[in-house]
Order: sequence, then C-alpha cells, then structure tokens
Amino acid sequence: MHYAPPKWLPGGHLQTIFPATCVAKPAVTYRRERWHTPDNDFIDVDFVDGKPGRPFIVLFHGLEGSSDSHYARSLMAHAASLGWSGAVPHFRGCSGELNHAPRFYHSGDAAEVDWIVRRLKAERNRHPPSRFYAAGVSLGGNTLLRWLGESQHRADIVDAACAVSAPLDLAGGGAALSKGFNLVYTRAFLQTLKPKCLRKLAQFPDLFDRDRMLGARTLYEFDNVVTAPLHGFRDTDDYWHRASAKHVLQDITVRTLVLNAKNDPFLPPQHLPQIASRHVTLDYPEQGGHVGFAAPGAASGRLNWLPRKIIAFLDAA
Repeated sequence: MHYAPPKWLPGGHLQTIFPATCVAKPAVTYRRERWHTPDNDFIDVDFVDGKPGRPFIVLFHGLEGSSDSHYARSLMAHAASLGWSGAVPHFRGCSGELNHAPRFYHSGDAAEVDWIVRRLKAERNRHPPSRFYAAGVSLGGNTLLRWLGESQHRADIVDAACAVSAPLDLAGGGAALSKGFNLVYTRAFLQTLKPKCLRKLAQFPDLFDRDRMLGARTLYEFDNVVTAPLHGFRDTDDYWHRASAKHVLQDITVRTLVLNAKNDPFLPPQHLPQIASRHVTLDYPEQGGHVGFAAPGAASGRLNWLPRKIIAFLDAA
C-alpha cells in the first residue's frame, strides 16, 4: 500500500498534529484487566474481544500514550470490524493511575514486552487464535523491535510484527526534538511527565532531584535526571545508545514491518537505518509525519490508512 497524504495536508508537522488532534477517533469497546507484575507492581491491559479462532493483535503504545490514543483506537476498531481480538497493554503509569514501583517505562524495556507477550500468548492458548501478532507505535515500536532483536528465535511465538514511527536512533531523534518547532512536541510530553514525577516523589521522596526534573526543558535533560538512572542506565547518552532499535534490526527472525515516514519530525531521514535482517521490511514513505498517515476522504480526514496498512502486512506475512 502506497501512502499519499490529502492534498490539503502538506508537511510533516501538519501530518503529525492533524490526525492526533483534529480527526474523530473511532469508538472502541474495551474490557480492562489489571495484571500484577513480577516485581509487585501492576499494569492495566485493555482488551477487544473478537470472534473465536480469528487473529489476535497486541499493540504497544507510544510515549505518554494509551489505549485512547488515536492510533490505538483506529487499529483496534479496524481489528474488531474484522472479528479480530486485541489488547493494548499500558506501560507503567499510563493507564490513568500511577504505578506502585520506583520506576516508569522506557524505550528499551524488552523485558517488560517479553513478560506481557508471553502472558498474552499463554492465555490465548486456551482458545487459540488463528494468528498472534504484535505491533508497536513510536516508543512502543522501538521497545517491540528491541524485544524482537534481543529475543531472536525466542520471539517466534508471534507470527509477524509491525513497528510504526519508531525512534530507531534515539540520539538522532532526541536531538531533533530539542530545537525549533519540534520543542512543541517536547513541551507536550513534559507537561504530562513532570506531574507524574511529582506524584512519584510523593511515593519515594529521594528517588531523583526534584528541582532538576522540574527544570528540564528537553527530553535529553529529563532522561538524564529521571529515565536513565531509574532504569539502570548511566546517563542519557548511555540510555539512548543502548536502547536504540537500530542496533538489533539485523538480529530479528520474525517477519516484521518497520514503517517510518521520511518527513517524521521526530526522526530525520538521515537517521533511518538502511540495513536489516532479511525478515525485516524497511518501508520509508516520503510523507506521513509521526504516526500520522491521515487518509484522504472526508474534509476532516480519516484514520483508516494506517490500520489497513498494518493488518494487510500481517495478513500477508
């Protein structure tokens, strides 16, 4: 499927912002389960229940996303229309309630993805779907790719996978988000991350430096104070290097689509990897923005191109 944006929606910024803020999200009926984690924390997982024996898809959301994000609602609504079942696990602290442990989530959290996917797979085995698929968007896409690459054949429990707008080179993407108009996106992320951090400090008063966290103006500064030390990294540079999915693309053994628009403001095209495993399809359309891909149609646009693209690839794989 070739992507061509509506003629009235030029440029990466408009193609990113408009679908996320101006297009009506489809209705989805979710069923929520709370899972207790091995480290005595919890995550919330939102399910869509389809027809028995049809495919199942798990979607990992992006930074500060949720099952209500436009891409999650559009994919799960399309899957449900086909009779598929699905799940959107929330990374810790993203389901509307702060998690209990002295940690959040991060771009390279392959262990968390492994635990979630294996539990979903085991529970589905009671009434096996015809296929079991995994998808990830933005941060969730990078995390999914890290799991696929680190696990190699142990990830063969999924039949195929798809990562959309993943920050494959975290340092390149972080640098892009620290300047110019892109600071709009950074400020939007920090507006939700900082209040969470204040609530986390109420749980664990000495977890990190409150003033430095509040003073962070870029994701580099924020990750240096919060994300990196909380999750076992030396600093931001260490975190961004070790967590970038570009390092493991050649190790993936599951049929996987990597979809990134070249005009994605979050990751300039010079940072898009050109080499991957033979099992990986690198699809870099000229346009689409960051998790945008609004489809032509109604005057307000539609969100159905991306879910159709994802499911068409998974079905073919």
